[in-house]
Amino acid sequence: MSNAEDRDNKRVETDEQLMAAFTRGSADAFSGLFQRYKAPVFGYFCRRLEDRSQAEELTQDTFLAVLRAAHRYEPTALFRTWLYAVALNILRSHRRKAIFRAMFSGKTAEHDEPLAVSFVETELILREAVGKLDPAEREVLLLREFEELSYAEIALVLHLPINTVRSRLFRARTALHDLLAAPKSAGRQLVRAEEH
Repeated sequence: MSNAEDRDNKRVETDEQLMAAFTRGSADAFSGLFQRYKAPVFGYFCRRLEDRSQAEELTQDTFLAVLRAAHRYEPTALFRTWLYAVALNILRSHRRKAIFRAMFSGKTAEHDEPLAVSFVETELILREAVGKLDPAEREVLLLREFEELSYAEIALVLHLPINTVRSRLFRARTALHDLLAAPKSAGRQLVRAEEH
């Protein structure tokens, strides 16, 4: 095998190329996309749900939705933007179902999922602070900081003007900073009170 052929075999296809190959019937192409995005999509759900098994189930649901919708895929945006839009729709559907079930069981949907014990204290504090953010601002923050989507990609996923994305992200970061700074000052006040 020549060096040129070897380079061609090792060339990494873009997500969009893999999706196009999958729509033409390549199972390997879908497998490639799944390998690239199973961990990021799982992380997406883990940051929004406290129950890791639910996050795993919704990750599977997302890739099943991609399988079902492959024939409708239009390469007008990046594949990952489309994928996160699918994941967001799966999450919204899950939340609607949880609220519906909660109405009949008498529980509040927010507390149905047990807290994962394995998180370190810092992550718990951050998760709690992020949970206190306005839901619309929280979603923009999570898409930007954890999923690393660009402003334009977030605007496409959430169907928002880009300036709205910028302003929500600014408000979310400011609010998060204030929430994370508050416990420190409260802790200092408590120590001072105990000293006197």
